[in-house]
Amino acid sequence: MTIRLGFQIPDFSYGTDVSKLFPTVIAQAQEAEAAGFDAVFVMDHFYQLPMLGSPDQPMLEAYTTLGALATATERVQLGTLVTGNTYRNPALLAKIITTLDVVSAGRAVLGIGTGWFELEHDQLGFEFGTFTDRFNRLDEALQIILPMIRGERPTFEGKWYRTWEAMAEPRFRDHIPLLIGGSGEKKTIPLAARYFDHLNLITGFDQIRAKMDVVRRSCEEIGRDPATLETTMLLTALAGQNVTAEQIPAAMSQRMVAGSPEAIAEQIKTKVLDAGVGGVTMNIPGYTPGVIAEVGAALREVFDA
Repeated sequence: MTIRLGFQIPDFSYGTDVSKLFPTVIAQAQEAEAAGFDAVFVMDHFYQLPMLGSPDQPMLEAYTTLGALATATERVQLGTLVTGNTYRNPALLAKIITTLDVVSAGRAVLGIGTGWFELEHDQLGFEFGTFTDRFNRLDEALQIILPMIRGERPTFEGKWYRTWEAMAEPRFRDHIPLLIGGSGEKKTIPLAARYFDHLNLITGFDQIRAKMDVVRRSCEEIGRDPATLETTMLLTALAGQNVTAEQIPAAMSQRMVAGSPEAIAEQIKTKVLDAGVGGVTMNIPGYTPGVIAEVGAALREVFDA
């Protein structure tokens, strides 16, 4: 697994009717692939998030979307950023992700986290619980999911889940890359060091160096080489020749870049890559054909320099 440049699709409000919605999603994924992005991600939500719009705005179910994108792309890795563990039984999720891996010919990425959007849980009938409950549930789920995607048949009895010789066949690979998102220093980063291939940091530019120090310590404490845990930062890019930093909302100043593709690439180099993070996963509000390609080309120059 190598993800230095990821593209996230968090918003399906394109100002079109429903018949044109998914063709727009395909267009973005294909443009990102052609531009050299390593992965395309969608959110695992059923309602739009509060910071992006009202709950009733369009939101496609993640794994149905990824399965369809697998047939419309050839190279790019596909995953969620990230799967809410509370939304699916872990044995079912193991079956879903191994199926996506078969359908995509080995391009699935299992992004997974605790789940956090309480409104979805309340309205759709998923148990929410406390923050600690959700982390404990995730820990149990991983004890089922990881063996199943390796081809093992785990029998497990926990507080939240149980299985008996559970299996997931067919499988394309014995290892599907695991990704977690967040930046919590007590739970998320140590969990990433213990189980995961990739950590997508959701933090501010001013916190990156401190978070990367925690990543290093967490790996070293369990005898893991920190270099084996890939890292990216999640950010938003406002791209355009006439776009300036003044257009960035104050609340997003630590997680957003703006300007021409070349300016965006330079900001990412100085604020993210030079701080020790391995790459970026970005979203670009709206969809204007060609913009993803231009930003991708500028970033590839930075990565290849």
